[in-house]
Amino acid sequence: MDGTVRSRIAPGTRVSIVQKEDQRTGRRTEGIVRDILTSSPTHPHGIKVRLESGEVGRVQEILSEGDRP
Repeated sequence: MDGTVRSRIAPGTRVSIVQKEDQRTGRRTEGIVRDILTSSPTHPHGIKVRLESGEVGRVQEILSEGDRP
């Protein structure tokens, strides 16, 4: 599932992000969402998040919905 819709992402969700410095190469980083940084309901390039590891990037793919109700 793509990461352009904010309501699909919550803290605890496992995602694949692309960090700013990796945008040209498209290299992705996987992790668990700690904070959602984008306030708008959608974003064409992906919702910006902070992972539990501290890395920040835009969600390219939602890998699992985590512990969401």
